[in-house]
Amino acid sequence: MKANEVDVVVIGGGAVGLATAMALLAPSRARVRARSLVVLEKEDALAAHQTGHNSGVIHSGLYYKPGSLKATLCMRGRVALERFCEEHGVAFDRCGKIVVATRPEQMPLLDELERRGVANGLAGVRRIGPQEIREHEPHAAGIAALHVKETGIVDYAEVSAAYAKVIRARGGEVRTGARVIGIERDDDAIVIETTDGEVRAAKLVACAGLHADRIARMAGVDPGAEVVPFRGEYYELAQGRTDLVRNLIYPVPNPAFPFLGVHFTRMIHGGVECGPNAVLALAREGYQKTSFAMSDALDVARFGGFWRLAAKHWQMGAGEVWRSMSKRAFVYALRELLPSLGMGDLVPAGAGVRAQALLANGSLVDDFHFAIADRMVHVLNAPSPAATASIAIGETIAARVDLV
Repeated sequence: MKANEVDVVVIGGGAVGLATAMALLAPSRARVRARSLVVLEKEDALAAHQTGHNSGVIHSGLYYKPGSLKATLCMRGRVALERFCEEHGVAFDRCGKIVVATRPEQMPLLDELERRGVANGLAGVRRIGPQEIREHEPHAAGIAALHVKETGIVDYAEVSAAYAKVIRARGGEVRTGARVIGIERDDDAIVIETTDGEVRAAKLVACAGLHADRIARMAGVDPGAEVVPFRGEYYELAQGRTDLVRNLIYPVPNPAFPFLGVHFTRMIHGGVECGPNAVLALAREGYQKTSFAMSDALDVARFGGFWRLAAKHWQMGAGEVWRSMSKRAFVYALRELLPSLGMGDLVPAGAGVRAQALLANGSLVDDFHFAIADRMVHVLNAPSPAATASIAIGETIAARVDLV
């Protein structure tokens, strides 16, 4: 084949796209799915967006509805990810976490989390009381908690770099600085026009994250949902105060909203992240509070599904915006878990942007969602735990590529 003609093109150089490419090139498959493959990443570096701004948690599978794709892929993917890290020298730590109930009305939700964890096959979920909470996290407070041994931490940018190394070793190409600007189909191939030239492929897999719906439409596929970007802003514990948190401390999440609430996360290379909140981003790659992209903001403003969501959750949304504007409000929220936390204990840190798929009726797409079309597979929603589950998701997508 010529250099610009391949069996499969994968759009997106984040964890899911790279894991999919790795699965398509896996030599252990009963039949070769892709003898030639190229990954197209629009940025000059891999894992530049959701993957690289991930908090680094290896999720256990505690939160997800038993039987859902999230639960199934997280459980399988976590084991595969840890094995991959061990084999490829990527540092990780299965440090465990506690999910803390601070008020009596949270106890039924904690019960449900425990039920889900057991149903999902977690062996290390255990109910603990106030004394044991302090044994795990001396500065935390609560009336009860779940201790979850299977939770861990890792650097997903390093994981992605290791995925890319495997792809290249198996004969694939990973091309950065290649923004997709057009997709056409003819009888013989899918033609992908990029800023780095044209590629012709027998099949296409799109793992475009924040731009998943746009890439689908570019390829003539109705995504059935809109990507609405939500920014999650973080603080870090100040130098000299990281001893306030040993590992990970989470609240009991509100089941009506897809975000887990502000929490504390020890990072694999040191330090402790605190947050995030969740506010509407006025740019799909809007990592600053002042970030604004007219086309992105107009897409949100024109989408009725967003306004239906806002009407339903405006009070929660207002609270998130207030925490974005007020450090004092952010600290107040964190103090529910860590009462001794002071204003001076936090310093500003980075932010991430989550690609949340939203239906026209205002409903959030809560699970992984794929669209199958002629010779194409589009990943239209890959929420957390996508990074944790990336190897399992990649294998699932690779199996679907067989069918197109």
